[in-house]
Amino acid sequence: MLHGGRSEGPEAPPRLNLPGARMRLFLPPLARASAGHGVLLCRVRYRCRGWNGEREDAARDARWALGELARTVGELPVVVVGHSMGGRAALRVGGAPGVRGVVALAPWCPEGEPAAQLAGRRAVLVHGDRDRVTDPEASRRFTARAREAGADARFVPVPGGDHAMLRRSAAWHRTVAEEVMAMLGLSMSAARRAPREG
Repeated sequence: MLHGGRSEGPEAPPRLNLPGARMRLFLPPLARASAGHGVLLCRVRYRCRGWNGEREDAARDARWALGELARTVGELPVVVVGHSMGGRAALRVGGAPGVRGVVALAPWCPEGEPAAQLAGRRAVLVHGDRDRVTDPEASRRFTARAREAGADARFVPVPGGDHAMLRRSAAWHRTVAEEVMAMLGLSMSAARRAPREG
């Protein structure tokens, strides 16, 4: 799980980090969906708050975390879930060894963002149509580029969804749980599904 951040920010994220808190809300639905399957859920805390241009700090931290995961628990199939800047980082590391797929939530996809690393991988970009921070159309364009590069890529709109993923939160949580389980090749019983909105 990769939380969001800022375009620039060399300082460490604060202890009370709202982007990190947003991603913690996805852990209970994922834990329910994966109960009994031996799935390990991990969150990454960045060294720096921002992407920081060519430093690409969030992507560097994501690569480090994947390496640490392999070192400590061995080679396991991995699905990387990221939001906003974390979505950009997730897409960047989507071609790393062991990564089965990426679920990018309201990702930051600037023009020219590379997609070739996703060849042969699954990538699902989920974006709310009321997002005013990152551009849903940029996610659609990135999805098309990823498909052209050989990825099994799909765009999932969240009608009424905002950048913070608070509006239609059950839809966001359900989509992540379903996509992660599918990418891992695991079934999710009806009892384990995230609740649907009324």
